[in-house]
Amino acid sequence: MAVPHVTAGSRSSRTALLAMTCLGQFMVLLDNTIVGAALPDMRDRLHTGMTGLQWIVDAYVLMVAMLLLSGGVFADRFGRKRVYLAGVAVFTAASVLCGLAPSLGWLVAGRVLQGIGAAALSPASLALLAAAYPAPHERVKAIGLWAGFSGIGLAAGPVAGGMLTDGFGWPAVFLVNLPVGVALLVLGGRGLGETRNPDAPAIDVPGTLLSVLWVGALTYGLIEGGARGWTSPVIVGSLAAAVVLLCVFVAVEARRVAPMLPPRLFRRRQFTVSHTAMVVVGFALMGASFFFSQFFVYVQGSSILRAGLQTLPVSLAMVVVSPYAGRLAVRHGFRVVITAGLALAGLGLLALGTVHADTGYGNVWWRLGAVGAGFALAMSPLTGAAVLAVGPQEGGLASGVSSATRQIGAVLGVAVLGAVVRARQSGGASFETGLDSAFLVAGCVTLATAVLTGLWLTATGPAEAGARPRRSTERTAATARRETP
Repeated sequence: MAVPHVTAGSRSSRTALLAMTCLGQFMVLLDNTIVGAALPDMRDRLHTGMTGLQWIVDAYVLMVAMLLLSGGVFADRFGRKRVYLAGVAVFTAASVLCGLAPSLGWLVAGRVLQGIGAAALSPASLALLAAAYPAPHERVKAIGLWAGFSGIGLAAGPVAGGMLTDGFGWPAVFLVNLPVGVALLVLGGRGLGETRNPDAPAIDVPGTLLSVLWVGALTYGLIEGGARGWTSPVIVGSLAAAVVLLCVFVAVEARRVAPMLPPRLFRRRQFTVSHTAMVVVGFALMGASFFFSQFFVYVQGSSILRAGLQTLPVSLAMVVVSPYAGRLAVRHGFRVVITAGLALAGLGLLALGTVHADTGYGNVWWRLGAVGAGFALAMSPLTGAAVLAVGPQEGGLASGVSSATRQIGAVLGVAVLGAVVRARQSGGASFETGLDSAFLVAGCVTLATAVLTGLWLTATGPAEAGARPRRSTERTAATARRETP
């Protein structure tokens, strides 16, 4: 049977494109949470400790964080279909490598390749949708479905990961991507039409390389510091290199005509505050999520399948609350909703820091739900605040920076909170005590960010921004021109 060729004018072909892009995004987001459910089995079968598990998670998140912005530029410049299918191919092949990995080193290598594929696949799928739905109201509906599949992928991960790991072992959480990836390659190769932006900016090769190097050096130092010792020459050198590389990155980006991350944007308080808070969201959410399944398995003695089900309140709360976050921001403004969300998430994490081996699940699930609901309230308005802080032509860049900063926070969260657990254990404390300390640290950081966001973020919301008088808008535009080098 012939596969329809996707063009912007065919309703059936656009539906096919929507299905393919949503399925690709679902596969990427599923991988974010499905692996967490398999970590206890990986720890036992691969005979690895905390450091190894951290690399399994951070190797993937690190590559997504650093290549996400470049992936969107690649798609616009070289063809969205081409980059999308290349991302699917790399992600699928890497999933097979992960599933067949005979050792921790091979698994981490596969996770790096998975991250590269996801960084190409995800922005290219959104770019394909934007090109196929030129009418604004249709585009909003299509992107809403695309984002909805993302939420379903996040929610399905813990349950699917628990079931697959319990039945077939941890390799199954990666091999499940093979049939989906093959189907997308076959259908997409025959059915997707090519689109590109001839005016897309050039790839910022120095910025991309420096960003990968400085975050990679920082991550290596934080993860390996607990195992090698914080005074080890390798660790001190790694952390020092991270500082130097960050300074070089800032200097290089300030001098480039088309940088991947324009420094001038951070002169705008709302933009800076929003992205600082987004780093904390990634830090606390991903860092704490890294330990959820391990808590239920190693502290409370749950099976892997049961642990996957027990972590579900976090994802379900995010799926349920996320659609309402934007509406609440329209009604009450960014500052109120973001501050309330971060405060709720912070209190939930602090509450998790007081659970023990004998705490009944009836007294645990609502704490997980509070964490998920709080971060769901904060994430969408944070992105909206960042987008409204820049000009209309830079909205896509601001949204991409929000995703990248959240992923950077996730890398640091897994590394730092893992270091907290190891430090407590090296001092003679139990794994349970170490987990409590990690949750408490994440909660304190999140609450502090809620306070600072409430003080520094402007009260403007989407409605007020859209209703600004013409003279005010002109002054804002003039200010932006003065800020531009």
